[in-house]
Amino acid sequence: MSIRTADPLAAPAPHLGTVGVLQGSSLYIASVLGTGILVLPSLAATAAGPASILAVLVVLVISIPLAGTFAALAARHPDAGGVATFVRLALGPTAARMAGYWFYFGVSVGAPVVAVLGASYIGAIVGAPQWVVVVIAIVIFVPPLVSNLFGLRVSGAVQLALTGLLVAIVVGVVVVSAPAAHPANFTPFLPHGWAGVGAAISLFVWAFAGWEAVTHIAGEFKNPRRTIPLATAIAIATVGIAYLALQVVTIAVLGSDAGTGPVPLLDLVATTAPGVGPVAVAVIAGVVSVGVLNTYLGAFAKLGASLGRDGDLPRWMAAGAHTGGIPRRSLLVIAVLAAGYLVALILTGLDLAAFVLIHTSCMVAIYAVGMTAALRLLERWSVGWWMAVIACILVVGLLLLAGAHLLVPASLALAAVVLTVVKRMRARSSRPVHLR
Repeated sequence: MSIRTADPLAAPAPHLGTVGVLQGSSLYIASVLGTGILVLPSLAATAAGPASILAVLVVLVISIPLAGTFAALAARHPDAGGVATFVRLALGPTAARMAGYWFYFGVSVGAPVVAVLGASYIGAIVGAPQWVVVVIAIVIFVPPLVSNLFGLRVSGAVQLALTGLLVAIVVGVVVVSAPAAHPANFTPFLPHGWAGVGAAISLFVWAFAGWEAVTHIAGEFKNPRRTIPLATAIAIATVGIAYLALQVVTIAVLGSDAGTGPVPLLDLVATTAPGVGPVAVAVIAGVVSVGVLNTYLGAFAKLGASLGRDGDLPRWMAAGAHTGGIPRRSLLVIAVLAAGYLVALILTGLDLAAFVLIHTSCMVAIYAVGMTAALRLLERWSVGWWMAVIACILVVGLLLLAGAHLLVPASLALAAVVLTVVKRMRARSSRPVHLR
């Protein structure tokens, strides 16, 4: 079967994308910064105390090879398939189908988690019952679904505004909270030893994940070879500074009390802005959740269209896979999937743990095949190739941490293999019989 993806040896085709550096940076920032800012600074402070600042720095450094590798691949092979396209070019259609299924059906399990986490934050601030939290979660889904119905021209502009607001709010939280800082909260620096730092690092690994999401809309970028690396670099710096600033101020203001309250950010601003604090935190929760979903729903939709185009999902989903296309049919499918996952989440009493583990294990599986593809596609000994080598080593550690939770991506991989077998059997049965 022929596929309509870029030949890695061919001259790059002209791109008609509309996403520039600012919009691209905002998409990357939203996909990575995410809902982690709502809880991770306080959780890491609980695990490692002041030394959690070191954890942020460590994870920021080790995330650079992963982000850089995806940027190098997306810049050279901009296609709606994203990682699935990279894997198709390097490892073949079956491995590409696996990567596509992991993202479309596995990573998408995290979509209702994002909505519920934001809704839970808002609900905790106003003391709302669980059914109100569910209603808020549904409402959070509406803006990103609507904006993506009009394509990246609209959703990209919306994302730029949301990310600008998010960054402004983070700066505001840090500035407002800083006067309540107590230098004594930085001692002892290692209250739980280096084991605590390791625990904080494991928490922040997931805070710096998400670089693969934007690869699915790489074809919408203007001049991908220039814009994507630059947008990635801006996002790395912004996300790193944001988490580092929040971590420092969390330690300085809350000290050993970090993580004891149900709404950590509210505890952070309560001392210096008791009246404005709850409103500000509710706005943060809403903006973060809508922003993350806006980016991811667009990525899911583009990927689904590319999978339809390449015969890995029903062909009628292929509409909108091309640059500038709006994949409304694929977006409809992902909306139905998200609704089903949300119902399942409600039936578990909004217990997020299992859904988070499915989401993260599928992401780790994508990283594994993506970095393997990078070693084959990127020029050997180049900067991108070396980043892929380093990232592969890091991914091995993530696979070991995932352990038994890799059962879900393994099941989706089996479905991809079964489809390959079915396709081959159909191809053989359709061959003409020659009589001798």
